[in-house]
Amino acid sequence: MRLLVVDSFTERPFAGNPAGVCLLDGPAEPDWMQRVAAEMKHSETAFVRPLGADDPDADFELRWFTPVVEVVLCGHATLAAAHALFSTGTAEAGRPLRFRTLHSGVLTVAPAPGGGLAMDFPSCPPEETTEPDGLSAALGAPVSWTGRTPVNDVLAEVADAKTVRGLAPDLAALGAIEARGVIVTAPAEPGADHDFVSRFFGARGLRADGEDPVTGSAHCALSPYWSARLGRDDLTGYQASERGGYVRTELRGDRVVLTGGAVTILDGTLTA
Repeated sequence: MRLLVVDSFTERPFAGNPAGVCLLDGPAEPDWMQRVAAEMKHSETAFVRPLGADDPDADFELRWFTPVVEVVLCGHATLAAAHALFSTGTAEAGRPLRFRTLHSGVLTVAPAPGGGLAMDFPSCPPEETTEPDGLSAALGAPVSWTGRTPVNDVLAEVADAKTVRGLAPDLAALGAIEARGVIVTAPAEPGADHDFVSRFFGARGLRADGEDPVTGSAHCALSPYWSARLGRDDLTGYQASERGGYVRTELRGDRVVLTGGAVTILDGTLTA
């Protein structure tokens, strides 16, 4: 079957966040999908299969696996999956794609008028909370606001974009914090081509190297947070990892539309 590697939330190769995409002809066993994801070694590998008349509300089933576990929501691998379907001609160009997921309902992805692909995701606004013990010390920078998202990420605002870019956190100390991950954010520099910056650290081993390059699910929380702070529903975020990437966000009530580009890096055949 066809297997691709796609860089998401970028317009150029070897940037953004890479994901594997496996285009299935029919149902597959979860254990087999887990082994493929472990072989691929990307933070997530997406598995897509057509549903046909089996599901009138969706076109494809979509599941996401890290090398060690299945996850309930992944933005960059969803973007990669839609890009793969369009670029290979598996899906009709120009029309929205509806993905049936196990835990996140039906997710819709469609070509965006300004370029890229727009994903309709649930909004995950953070609720303000007290700062977890040791968070500022683990980050190496003082935190001015702390919240927790519905998927148990900690969102921490720091002084400015320069602080976000310069963070070199103690990952072992972050691992002691009860959270899926830690989103660190600040407003963008004056005159920047984006509105806010962020970085995402996997506090509980979400990633082996400690930092996710560009995190779609984090922007489901960053969008409502910065829209409330800045008074606008349409924003652009820059995730300032080493690879880096842009995510355009539009808050629509309890939904967030995340838009970004994608580039195919590898297109081959899985033989096992």
